[in-house]
Amino acid sequence: MNSIITVSIDKAEMEHLVQKEIKAQIQEINAGLIYWDIKELCRRTCMSRSFILEQFFYHPDFPKYKVGTKWLMPSKETENFLSNWLKRQPRS
Repeated sequence: MNSIITVSIDKAEMEHLVQKEIKAQIQEINAGLIYWDIKELCRRTCMSRSFILEQFFYHPDFPKYKVGTKWLMPSKETENFLSNWLKRQPRS
């Protein structure tokens, strides 16, 4: 006895589910880091160290703490600062 199985996938629903899962995974990864160092800040922002130092690192509102010889930035506060900082930048 031969059986034929037909599978139908709603492409829009599948894309929605994939995007939802990707967001969940990214949030889980981001939740794992409480603090960023300058190297992580560069990686997360795709900005060079010199650009960060020039543009906003020394801004009085930028959330950073020096512990010994290392600068640490609380990840959530830093994300909020960067989001607001970017919105204030002139658009070309």
